[in-house]
Amino acid sequence: MKNIFYNEYMIIRKAKRKDIKECLDIYNYEVLNGIATFDIEPKTIEEWEIWFDEHIEPHIILVSEMDGSIAGYASLSSYRKKQAYASCAELSVYVNKEYRNQKVASKLMDSILDYAYKHDFHTIVSVITSGNSISEHLHKKYHFEYCGTIKEVGYKMNRYLSIDNYQLILK
Repeated sequence: MKNIFYNEYMIIRKAKRKDIKECLDIYNYEVLNGIATFDIEPKTIEEWEIWFDEHIEPHIILVSEMDGSIAGYASLSSYRKKQAYASCAELSVYVNKEYRNQKVASKLMDSILDYAYKHDFHTIVSVITSGNSISEHLHKKYHFEYCGTIKEVGYKMNRYLSIDNYQLILK
């Protein structure tokens, strides 16, 4: 697969096994310091190697590379294991704290949605922690539709958190 997006500052490309550690560091930062994920214990390399291996086509992980480092990643993961969900994927986007406010998330979103269109996905779903206005804004920019809130389903950072469901129907 060729680079999906490139300019002199940023390359968006399919993740490679060598990227797992940097992607994991980005994710584990959110585990310990944020509410973008409901995981409360950091993940291990071994767990993420399994996660990486689950992203065989049509599922994918894209990374944003800047200055030789992984600035962020986006993934299309299996939404559910049942076969009827095969044309649906769950989208995740995470950006390294050092690269925020540099359009990393937007470039990843451009590329991953382009990939989704070309690989015959019908629906893309995102589950966003309620109150994550940056993620909500990003999804609305790409015409994701708000589909409802499930209240107080997770406990993290000494409080109950709700999730907002968003979807984009591609075809």
